Amino acid sequence: MAPGDASQSVRREIAGASIADLAHAHGTPLYVYDAEIIRQRCRDLAAWDTIRFAQKACSNLAVLDLVRRAGVVVDAVSAGEIHRALAAGYPAHAPVAAASATDLPPAHPIVYTADIFDRDSLDAVARLGLHVNCGSADMLEQLAERVPGAAVTLRVNPGFGHGHSQKTNTGGEGSKHGIWHEEIPEVLRRAEWAGLSVSGLHMHIGSGADLAHLAEVAGSLERVAHEIGRSLTTISAGGGLPVPYKPEEVRADLGGYFTLWDATRKRLEDRFGHRIRLEIEPGRYLTAEAGFVVTEIRAVKRQGGRKYLLVDAGFNTLARPVLYGSYHPMSLCPAGDSPTACEEVAVGGPLCESGDIFTQADGGFVTTRPLPAAAVGDLLVIEIAGAYGFVMASNYNSKPLPAEVLVDGGHGRLVRARQSVADLVRGETV
Repeated sequence: MAPGDASQSVRREIAGASIADLAHAHGTPLYVYDAEIIRQRCRDLAAWDTIRFAQKACSNLAVLDLVRRAGVVVDAVSAGEIHRALAAGYPAHAPVAAASATDLPPAHPIVYTADIFDRDSLDAVARLGLHVNCGSADMLEQLAERVPGAAVTLRVNPGFGHGHSQKTNTGGEGSKHGIWHEEIPEVLRRAEWAGLSVSGLHMHIGSGADLAHLAEVAGSLERVAHEIGRSLTTISAGGGLPVPYKPEEVRADLGGYFTLWDATRKRLEDRFGHRIRLEIEPGRYLTAEAGFVVTEIRAVKRQGGRKYLLVDAGFNTLARPVLYGSYHPMSLCPAGDSPTACEEVAVGGPLCESGDIFTQADGGFVTTRPLPAAAVGDLLVIEIAGAYGFVMASNYNSKPLPAEVLVDGGHGRLVRARQSVADLVRGETV
Protein backbone atom coordinates (compact mmCIF):
# COMPACT_ATOMS: atom_id res chain seq x y z
CA MET A 1 0.00 0.00 0.00
CA ALA A 2 1.35 3.40 -0.92
CA PRO A 3 1.75 5.80 2.04
CA GLY A 4 -1.53 7.63 2.62
CA ASP A 5 -3.30 5.78 -0.21
CA ALA A 6 -6.60 4.35 1.02
CA SER A 7 -7.91 3.06 -2.31
CA GLN A 8 -6.43 -0.44 -1.94
CA SER A 9 -8.23 -0.98 1.37
CA VAL A 10 -11.72 -0.01 0.25
CA ARG A 11 -14.06 -2.84 -0.69
CA ARG A 12 -17.69 -2.40 -1.71
CA GLU A 13 -18.49 -5.84 -3.14
CA ILE A 14 -17.92 -9.50 -2.38
CA ALA A 15 -18.14 -11.71 -5.48
CA GLY A 16 -20.27 -9.11 -7.22
CA ALA A 17 -22.72 -8.62 -4.33
CA SER A 18 -22.95 -5.24 -2.62
CA ILE A 19 -21.59 -5.39 0.92
CA ALA A 20 -23.87 -2.60 2.04
CA ASP A 21 -26.90 -4.42 0.64
CA LEU A 22 -25.91 -7.68 2.31
CA ALA A 23 -25.48 -5.92 5.65
CA HIS A 24 -28.80 -4.12 5.26
CA ALA A 25 -30.63 -7.36 4.41
CA HIS A 26 -29.03 -9.65 6.99
CA GLY A 27 -27.58 -7.41 9.69
CA THR A 28 -24.12 -7.40 11.20
CA PRO A 29 -21.91 -9.09 12.14
CA LEU A 30 -22.33 -11.31 9.11
CA TYR A 31 -20.37 -14.15 7.53
CA VAL A 32 -20.23 -14.06 3.73
CA TYR A 33 -18.76 -16.82 1.53
CA ASP A 34 -17.75 -16.63 -2.13
CA ALA A 35 -18.87 -19.91 -3.73
CA GLU A 36 -16.60 -19.59 -6.77
CA ILE A 37 -13.45 -19.30 -4.67
CA ILE A 38 -14.34 -22.58 -2.95
CA ARG A 39 -14.90 -24.26 -6.33
CA GLN A 40 -11.55 -22.94 -7.57
CA ARG A 41 -9.72 -24.28 -4.53
CA CYS A 42 -11.30 -27.68 -5.18
CA ARG A 43 -10.07 -27.51 -8.79
CA ASP A 44 -6.58 -26.63 -7.54
CA LEU A 45 -6.30 -30.12 -6.03
CA ALA A 46 -7.82 -32.07 -8.91
CA ALA A 47 -4.63 -34.10 -9.47
CA TRP A 48 -5.21 -36.05 -6.24
CA ASP A 49 -7.33 -39.19 -6.39
CA THR A 50 -9.42 -37.99 -3.47
CA ILE A 51 -9.97 -34.59 -1.88
CA ARG A 52 -11.41 -35.11 1.59
CA PHE A 53 -12.67 -31.88 3.15
CA ALA A 54 -11.94 -31.46 6.86
CA GLN A 55 -15.35 -29.98 7.53
CA LYS A 56 -14.38 -28.71 10.97
CA ALA A 57 -12.95 -25.72 9.08
CA CYS A 58 -16.36 -24.59 7.76
CA SER A 59 -19.31 -26.94 8.21
CA ASN A 60 -22.33 -24.96 6.98
CA LEU A 61 -24.61 -27.32 5.07
CA ALA A 62 -24.52 -25.13 1.96
CA VAL A 63 -20.71 -25.25 1.93
CA LEU A 64 -20.74 -29.03 2.39
CA ASP A 65 -23.24 -29.37 -0.46
CA LEU A 66 -21.07 -27.14 -2.65
CA VAL A 67 -17.91 -29.20 -2.16
CA ARG A 68 -19.88 -32.44 -2.54
CA ARG A 69 -21.09 -31.28 -5.95
CA ALA A 70 -17.45 -30.51 -6.80
CA GLY A 71 -16.56 -34.17 -6.22
CA VAL A 72 -15.04 -33.70 -2.76
CA VAL A 73 -15.67 -36.26 0.00
CA VAL A 74 -15.71 -35.40 3.68
CA ASP A 75 -14.06 -36.02 7.03
CA ALA A 76 -16.11 -35.98 10.27
CA VAL A 77 -14.68 -35.62 13.78
CA SER A 78 -17.91 -36.00 15.78
CA ALA A 79 -21.40 -37.46 15.66
CA GLY A 80 -22.62 -33.96 14.87
CA GLU A 81 -20.34 -33.71 11.84
CA ILE A 82 -21.51 -37.13 10.67
CA HIS A 83 -25.08 -35.81 10.87
CA ARG A 84 -24.08 -32.68 8.94
CA ALA A 85 -22.49 -34.72 6.17
CA LEU A 86 -25.61 -36.85 5.78
CA ALA A 87 -27.84 -33.76 5.83
CA ALA A 88 -25.72 -32.21 3.08
CA GLY A 89 -26.32 -35.21 0.82
CA TYR A 90 -23.32 -37.45 1.46
CA PRO A 91 -24.11 -41.19 1.44
CA ALA A 92 -22.70 -43.39 4.18
CA HIS A 93 -21.11 -45.70 1.59
CA ALA A 94 -19.68 -45.43 -1.91
CA PRO A 95 -21.69 -47.08 -4.70
CA VAL A 96 -20.62 -50.66 -5.34
CA ALA A 97 -19.13 -51.16 -8.81
CA ALA A 98 -17.50 -54.07 -10.58
CA ALA A 99 -13.78 -54.00 -9.82
CA SER A 100 -10.81 -54.87 -11.98
CA ALA A 101 -7.13 -55.24 -11.20
CA THR A 102 -6.48 -51.71 -12.40
CA ASP A 103 -9.22 -50.04 -10.33
CA LEU A 104 -8.49 -47.88 -7.34
CA PRO A 105 -10.37 -48.85 -4.19
CA PRO A 106 -13.47 -46.69 -3.78
CA ALA A 107 -13.23 -43.55 -1.67
CA HIS A 108 -15.31 -43.58 1.50
CA PRO A 109 -17.79 -40.66 1.26
CA ILE A 110 -17.56 -40.04 5.03
CA VAL A 111 -14.66 -41.01 7.28
CA TYR A 112 -14.83 -40.60 11.05
CA THR A 113 -11.44 -39.27 12.20
CA ALA A 114 -10.70 -38.83 15.90
CA ASP A 115 -8.49 -39.85 18.80
CA ILE A 116 -11.42 -41.28 20.77
CA PHE A 117 -14.89 -42.65 20.32
CA ASP A 118 -17.34 -40.83 22.54
CA ARG A 119 -20.46 -42.92 22.95
CA ASP A 120 -22.54 -40.96 20.42
CA SER A 121 -19.90 -41.17 17.71
CA LEU A 122 -19.35 -44.90 18.23
CA ASP A 123 -23.11 -45.46 17.99
CA ALA A 124 -23.25 -43.47 14.74
CA VAL A 125 -20.25 -45.26 13.22
CA ALA A 126 -21.66 -48.67 14.11
CA ARG A 127 -25.19 -47.87 12.94
CA LEU A 128 -24.05 -46.46 9.59
CA GLY A 129 -21.03 -48.71 9.04
CA LEU A 130 -18.69 -45.76 8.51
CA HIS A 131 -14.98 -46.12 7.92
CA VAL A 132 -12.83 -44.98 10.87
CA ASN A 133 -9.46 -43.25 10.98
CA CYS A 134 -8.17 -44.30 14.41
CA GLY A 135 -5.90 -41.88 16.26
CA SER A 136 -5.57 -44.04 19.39
CA ALA A 137 -5.04 -47.79 19.73
CA ASP A 138 -7.87 -48.16 22.27
CA MET A 139 -10.32 -47.34 19.48
CA LEU A 140 -9.52 -50.67 17.79
CA GLU A 141 -11.11 -52.96 20.39
CA GLN A 142 -14.00 -50.55 20.92
CA LEU A 143 -14.78 -50.64 17.19
CA ALA A 144 -14.31 -54.40 16.90
CA GLU A 145 -16.92 -54.99 19.63
CA ARG A 146 -19.52 -53.12 17.58
CA VAL A 147 -18.34 -53.75 13.99
CA PRO A 148 -16.50 -57.09 13.85
CA GLY A 149 -14.15 -57.51 10.92
CA ALA A 150 -14.04 -53.83 9.99
CA ALA A 151 -11.23 -52.28 7.95
CA VAL A 152 -9.65 -49.19 9.50
CA THR A 153 -7.21 -46.40 8.78
CA LEU A 154 -4.46 -45.61 11.28
CA ARG A 155 -3.58 -42.00 11.98
CA VAL A 156 0.10 -42.00 12.90
CA ASN A 157 2.03 -39.31 14.74
CA PRO A 158 5.43 -39.30 12.97
CA GLY A 159 7.25 -37.78 15.95
CA PHE A 160 7.40 -34.23 14.59
CA GLY A 161 4.97 -31.47 13.75
CA HIS A 162 4.71 -27.93 12.47
CA GLY A 163 2.12 -25.19 11.96
CA HIS A 164 1.35 -21.49 12.13
CA SER A 165 0.89 -21.80 15.91
CA GLN A 166 1.96 -24.28 18.57
CA LYS A 167 -1.76 -24.68 19.26
CA THR A 168 -2.31 -26.07 15.76
CA ASN A 169 0.73 -28.37 15.77
CA THR A 170 -0.56 -31.95 15.50
CA GLY A 171 2.69 -33.93 15.58
CA GLY A 172 5.46 -34.70 18.05
CA GLU A 173 5.42 -35.34 21.80
CA GLY A 174 3.51 -32.13 22.45
CA SER A 175 0.50 -33.34 20.46
CA LYS A 176 -2.29 -35.65 21.64
CA HIS A 177 -3.06 -36.64 18.04
CA GLY A 178 -2.30 -39.92 16.35
CA ILE A 179 -0.68 -43.22 17.24
CA TRP A 180 2.99 -42.80 18.12
CA HIS A 181 5.10 -44.07 15.21
CA GLU A 182 7.24 -46.34 17.38
CA GLU A 183 4.15 -48.20 18.62
CA ILE A 184 2.97 -49.35 15.19
CA PRO A 185 4.12 -53.01 15.56
CA GLU A 186 2.16 -53.38 18.80
CA VAL A 187 -0.87 -51.59 17.34
CA LEU A 188 -0.86 -53.91 14.33
CA ARG A 189 -0.89 -56.88 16.70
CA ARG A 190 -3.83 -55.38 18.58
CA ALA A 191 -5.69 -54.85 15.32
CA GLU A 192 -5.07 -58.45 14.28
CA TRP A 193 -6.21 -59.80 17.68
CA ALA A 194 -9.36 -57.66 17.38
CA GLY A 195 -10.08 -59.08 13.93
CA LEU A 196 -9.60 -55.74 12.13
CA SER A 197 -7.65 -55.12 8.94
CA VAL A 198 -5.63 -51.96 8.31
CA SER A 199 -6.48 -50.60 4.87
CA GLY A 200 -5.48 -46.96 5.27
CA LEU A 201 -2.63 -44.83 6.61
CA HIS A 202 -2.94 -41.13 7.46
CA MET A 203 -0.49 -38.49 8.71
CA HIS A 204 -1.13 -34.84 9.52
CA ILE A 205 1.41 -32.64 11.30
CA GLY A 206 -0.31 -29.28 11.67
CA SER A 207 -2.49 -26.56 10.24
CA GLY A 208 -0.66 -23.97 8.17
CA ALA A 209 2.57 -25.95 8.07
CA ASP A 210 5.08 -24.87 5.43
CA LEU A 211 5.61 -27.07 2.39
CA ALA A 212 9.05 -28.26 3.47
CA HIS A 213 7.65 -29.72 6.68
CA LEU A 214 4.63 -31.14 4.89
CA ALA A 215 6.99 -32.91 2.48
CA GLU A 216 8.78 -34.62 5.38
CA VAL A 217 5.56 -36.47 6.12
CA ALA A 218 5.80 -38.45 2.87
CA GLY A 219 9.03 -40.15 3.91
CA SER A 220 7.67 -40.96 7.38
CA LEU A 221 4.46 -42.36 5.96
CA GLU A 222 6.35 -44.57 3.51
CA ARG A 223 8.38 -46.11 6.33
CA VAL A 224 5.25 -46.87 8.36
CA ALA A 225 3.53 -48.26 5.25
CA HIS A 226 6.30 -50.84 4.94
CA GLU A 227 5.48 -52.01 8.48
CA ILE A 228 1.77 -52.34 7.70
CA GLY A 229 2.23 -54.15 4.41
CA ARG A 230 -0.01 -55.20 1.53
CA SER A 231 -3.31 -54.61 3.29
CA LEU A 232 -2.89 -50.90 2.57
CA THR A 233 -5.15 -49.59 -0.19
CA THR A 234 -5.27 -45.88 0.72
CA ILE A 235 -2.72 -43.36 1.96
CA SER A 236 -3.56 -39.83 3.07
CA ALA A 237 -1.19 -36.87 3.10
CA GLY A 238 -3.41 -35.19 5.68
CA GLY A 239 -4.11 -31.48 5.50
CA GLY A 240 -2.39 -28.35 6.71
CA LEU A 241 -1.97 -26.71 3.30
CA PRO A 242 -1.21 -23.05 4.00
CA VAL A 243 -2.95 -20.06 2.47
CA PRO A 244 -1.40 -16.57 2.27
CA TYR A 245 -2.91 -14.25 4.89
CA LYS A 246 -0.28 -11.50 4.56
CA PRO A 247 0.77 -9.73 1.33
CA GLU A 248 4.34 -11.07 1.53
CA GLU A 249 3.23 -14.70 1.88
CA VAL A 250 3.27 -16.86 -1.25
CA ARG A 251 1.16 -19.79 -2.36
CA ALA A 252 2.34 -23.34 -1.82
CA ASP A 253 3.80 -25.27 -4.74
CA LEU A 254 0.86 -27.63 -5.10
CA GLY A 255 2.26 -29.27 -8.23
CA GLY A 256 5.53 -30.07 -6.52
CA TYR A 257 3.74 -31.35 -3.44
CA PHE A 258 1.56 -33.70 -5.49
CA THR A 259 4.55 -34.95 -7.48
CA LEU A 260 6.36 -35.85 -4.25
CA TRP A 261 3.35 -37.77 -2.88
CA ASP A 262 2.60 -39.42 -6.21
CA ALA A 263 6.14 -40.78 -6.26
CA THR A 264 5.63 -42.14 -2.74
CA ARG A 265 2.38 -43.78 -3.82
CA LYS A 266 3.99 -45.37 -6.90
CA ARG A 267 6.84 -46.86 -4.86
CA LEU A 268 4.31 -48.41 -2.51
CA GLU A 269 2.28 -49.75 -5.44
CA ASP A 270 5.41 -51.38 -6.84
CA ARG A 271 6.19 -52.88 -3.45
CA PHE A 272 2.69 -54.19 -2.74
CA GLY A 273 1.64 -55.09 -6.28
CA HIS A 274 -1.70 -53.28 -6.32
CA ARG A 275 -3.17 -49.80 -6.79
CA ILE A 276 -3.24 -47.36 -3.91
CA ARG A 277 -5.59 -44.40 -3.55
CA LEU A 278 -3.86 -41.10 -2.75
CA GLU A 279 -5.88 -38.70 -0.61
CA ILE A 280 -5.37 -35.17 0.62
CA GLU A 281 -7.39 -33.70 3.47
CA PRO A 282 -7.62 -29.91 3.17
CA GLY A 283 -9.69 -27.79 5.53
CA ARG A 284 -8.61 -24.17 5.50
CA TYR A 285 -7.30 -24.41 1.94
CA LEU A 286 -10.77 -24.89 0.48
CA THR A 287 -12.63 -22.21 2.44
CA ALA A 288 -10.34 -19.67 4.15
CA GLU A 289 -10.06 -17.20 1.29
CA ALA A 290 -13.76 -17.52 0.47
CA GLY A 291 -14.92 -16.16 3.83
CA PHE A 292 -15.49 -12.60 5.03
CA VAL A 293 -16.82 -11.11 8.25
CA VAL A 294 -18.82 -7.93 7.65
CA THR A 295 -19.09 -5.84 10.79
CA GLU A 296 -20.28 -2.29 11.53
CA ILE A 297 -18.11 0.34 13.19
CA ARG A 298 -20.00 1.53 16.27
CA ALA A 299 -17.39 3.74 17.98
CA VAL A 300 -14.17 5.58 17.14
CA LYS A 301 -12.04 6.58 20.11
CA ARG A 302 -8.52 7.46 21.25
CA GLN A 303 -6.76 5.80 24.15
CA GLY A 304 -3.74 8.01 24.70
CA GLY A 305 -1.82 8.04 21.45
CA ARG A 306 -3.64 5.07 19.89
CA LYS A 307 -6.83 5.23 17.85
CA TYR A 308 -9.39 2.42 18.09
CA LEU A 309 -12.21 1.36 15.81
CA LEU A 310 -14.78 -0.62 17.80
CA VAL A 311 -17.02 -2.90 15.78
CA ASP A 312 -20.02 -5.11 16.52
CA ALA A 313 -18.11 -8.36 15.85
CA GLY A 314 -15.97 -9.75 18.64
CA PHE A 315 -13.92 -12.84 19.35
CA ASN A 316 -17.25 -14.53 19.87
CA THR A 317 -17.63 -14.01 16.09
CA LEU A 318 -14.05 -14.71 14.96
CA ALA A 319 -11.75 -16.27 17.56
CA ARG A 320 -8.53 -16.79 15.58
CA PRO A 321 -6.84 -13.49 16.53
CA VAL A 322 -7.35 -14.01 20.27
CA LEU A 323 -6.50 -17.73 20.12
CA TYR A 324 -3.45 -17.60 17.87
CA GLY A 325 -2.57 -13.95 17.31
CA SER A 326 -3.68 -14.54 13.72
CA TYR A 327 -3.47 -11.85 11.08
CA HIS A 328 -6.50 -11.18 8.86
CA PRO A 329 -6.51 -8.58 6.08
CA MET A 330 -9.10 -5.84 6.57
CA SER A 331 -10.84 -3.38 4.30
CA LEU A 332 -13.39 -0.62 4.71
CA CYS A 333 -16.79 -0.33 3.09
CA PRO A 334 -17.56 3.34 3.73
CA ALA A 335 -21.12 4.56 4.01
CA GLY A 336 -20.29 7.57 1.83
CA ASP A 337 -17.44 8.58 -0.45
CA SER A 338 -14.19 6.67 -0.26
CA PRO A 339 -11.59 8.13 2.13
CA THR A 340 -8.42 9.47 0.57
CA ALA A 341 -5.97 8.74 3.39
CA CYS A 342 -5.04 5.88 5.72
CA GLU A 343 -4.32 6.00 9.43
CA GLU A 344 -2.95 3.53 11.94
CA VAL A 345 -5.74 2.05 14.04
CA ALA A 346 -6.39 -0.83 16.39
CA VAL A 347 -9.62 -2.76 15.81
CA GLY A 348 -11.61 -4.16 18.73
CA GLY A 349 -14.98 -5.70 19.39
CA PRO A 350 -17.88 -5.19 21.80
CA LEU A 351 -17.12 -7.84 24.41
CA CYS A 352 -16.46 -7.10 28.06
CA GLU A 353 -13.01 -8.63 27.64
CA SER A 354 -9.63 -6.95 27.20
CA GLY A 355 -8.54 -9.59 24.70
CA ASP A 356 -11.36 -8.69 22.31
CA ILE A 357 -8.98 -7.18 19.75
CA PHE A 358 -8.69 -8.19 16.09
CA THR A 359 -5.33 -6.47 15.59
CA GLN A 360 -3.16 -8.36 18.03
CA ALA A 361 0.00 -10.39 17.85
CA ASP A 362 0.64 -13.76 19.46
CA GLY A 363 0.74 -13.22 23.21
CA GLY A 364 -2.11 -10.71 23.17
CA PHE A 365 -0.08 -7.61 22.32
CA VAL A 366 -2.26 -4.97 20.66
CA THR A 367 -1.03 -3.83 17.26
CA THR A 368 -2.32 -1.35 14.69
CA ARG A 369 -3.21 -1.57 11.03
CA PRO A 370 -3.20 1.08 8.28
CA LEU A 371 -6.86 1.51 7.30
CA PRO A 372 -8.82 4.24 5.55
CA ALA A 373 -10.16 6.94 7.85
CA ALA A 374 -13.45 5.57 9.16
CA ALA A 375 -16.55 6.80 10.93
CA VAL A 376 -19.39 5.29 12.91
CA GLY A 377 -21.76 3.56 10.49
CA ASP A 378 -19.06 2.46 8.06
CA LEU A 379 -18.61 -1.27 7.52
CA LEU A 380 -15.35 -3.09 8.18
CA VAL A 381 -14.62 -6.30 6.26
CA ILE A 382 -12.37 -8.89 7.91
CA GLU A 383 -11.03 -11.09 5.12
CA ILE A 384 -9.76 -14.67 4.73
CA ALA A 385 -12.13 -15.65 7.54
CA GLY A 386 -13.76 -18.71 5.97
CA ALA A 387 -11.79 -21.32 7.91
CA TYR A 388 -12.14 -21.77 11.66
CA GLY A 389 -14.37 -18.71 11.73
CA PHE A 390 -18.05 -19.35 12.26
CA VAL A 391 -17.37 -22.92 13.43
CA MET A 392 -15.51 -21.55 16.45
CA ALA A 393 -18.03 -18.79 17.19
CA SER A 394 -19.69 -18.73 20.61
CA ASN A 395 -22.42 -17.09 22.66
CA TYR A 396 -19.93 -15.42 25.01
CA ASN A 397 -21.47 -12.31 26.62
CA SER A 398 -24.81 -13.83 25.48
CA LYS A 399 -24.23 -12.65 21.93
CA PRO A 400 -26.34 -14.42 19.28
CA LEU A 401 -24.47 -16.26 16.53
CA PRO A 402 -24.31 -14.33 13.24
CA ALA A 403 -26.05 -15.15 9.98
CA GLU A 404 -24.20 -16.77 7.09
CA VAL A 405 -24.66 -15.88 3.41
CA LEU A 406 -23.32 -17.71 0.35
CA VAL A 407 -22.72 -15.52 -2.71
CA ASP A 408 -22.89 -17.30 -6.05
CA GLY A 409 -23.11 -15.56 -9.42
CA GLY A 410 -23.38 -12.17 -7.73
CA HIS A 411 -26.42 -13.24 -5.69
CA GLY A 412 -26.29 -13.62 -1.93
CA ARG A 413 -28.36 -16.42 -0.39
CA LEU A 414 -29.00 -16.75 3.34
CA VAL A 415 -27.68 -20.17 4.41
CA ARG A 416 -27.99 -19.73 8.17
CA ALA A 417 -30.43 -17.44 9.93
CA ARG A 418 -29.11 -15.12 12.64
CA GLN A 419 -29.63 -16.57 16.09
CA SER A 420 -32.29 -14.79 18.15
CA VAL A 421 -32.18 -13.84 21.81
CA ALA A 422 -34.89 -16.47 22.37
CA ASP A 423 -32.47 -19.06 20.94
CA LEU A 424 -29.94 -18.08 23.61
CA VAL A 425 -32.08 -19.42 26.46
CA ARG A 426 -33.76 -22.27 24.61
CA GLY A 427 -33.54 -25.39 26.76
CA GLU A 428 -32.72 -23.51 29.98
CA THR A 429 -34.93 -23.54 33.07
CA VAL A 430 -35.19 -21.56 36.29
